[in-house]
Amino acid sequence: MQREIMTEKGGLRANLQSASAAAIGRAAALIRAGGLVAFPTETVYGLGADATNSKAVARIFEAKGRPSFNPLIVHVGDIRIAGIYAPLDDRAEDLAAAFWPGPLTLVLPRRPNSAISELVSAGLGSVAIRMPAHPVARELLRAAGRPIAAPSANRSGHVSPTAPIHVAEELADEVDMILAAGRSEVGLESTIIDLSRPKAVLLRPGAVTREQVEAVIGPVDTASGDPDRPTAPGQLRRHYAPSTRLRLNAETAEPGEALLAFGPALLAGRRADRVLNLSERGDPTEAAANLFAMLRTLDAGGHRGIAVMPIPEAGLGAAINDRLGRAAAPADE
Repeated sequence: MQREIMTEKGGLRANLQSASAAAIGRAAALIRAGGLVAFPTETVYGLGADATNSKAVARIFEAKGRPSFNPLIVHVGDIRIAGIYAPLDDRAEDLAAAFWPGPLTLVLPRRPNSAISELVSAGLGSVAIRMPAHPVARELLRAAGRPIAAPSANRSGHVSPTAPIHVAEELADEVDMILAAGRSEVGLESTIIDLSRPKAVLLRPGAVTREQVEAVIGPVDTASGDPDRPTAPGQLRRHYAPSTRLRLNAETAEPGEALLAFGPALLAGRRADRVLNLSERGDPTEAAANLFAMLRTLDAGGHRGIAVMPIPEAGLGAAINDRLGRAAAPADE
């Protein structure tokens, strides 16, 4: 029988509940009442609120310390619901047929008089929508009967959460419930494709690769917008960042550094305070699933820095390198 689990950090208690049918029902009631619920998806844990309730959406921005110009993703249970809030052209329908449910977000034109809160779109004429694959997320959407706006369930700019304890450590005093269902399988946020213009644009790489998208709809451009005025989540110059300095494309660790390795690391780790390997066999899918959790672990170790070995850019490696590049960006840039 499922039971309620409580955790405490810094004197604050977080309402972690195993994702039983009863707990999902309680979470859905909280969503309908304007509450905040952290829930698992296949990418990372999301911080969810009713996307049609502006007061609830405002709580997301407040809880995360997220700038209001940074739009959110709306999660829906099926393509029919997506079509209520945004028109889907042939490209959108083809991509949805190929990758939904799954880690792909489509940026689409907002319908006039859409019920989706303007805060979700950060004043833009578009809305970002995806259909998650995680069974708990899908059941929560069904039970709530609402589209759910949900960025990652962490403080803005910090390392994304891939386990319920990560959410509790950062948002214990802000979230009404955390639905706990183990680690996220993918470990990176969704790929975002902008279809609100004639030429499709890759706004954020993710588990669905550019090559996979282009196999369905043809050539895709790369975003070249202003990182201080993002058109989609995950475009800020500094994001996903630990407090410990990252040094990328490192061939070896320096004294006082921990090493985040990829593939064989016998010589690279010889001076490291600690070594964690994203994937000893050099598998980018395994590396993506481990990235944020390992960054969190090394960040808590009191190291002078974290040296990160090179990750091949091909396929999913492009998404991993995107996250690492933003995590390593100077805080004052």
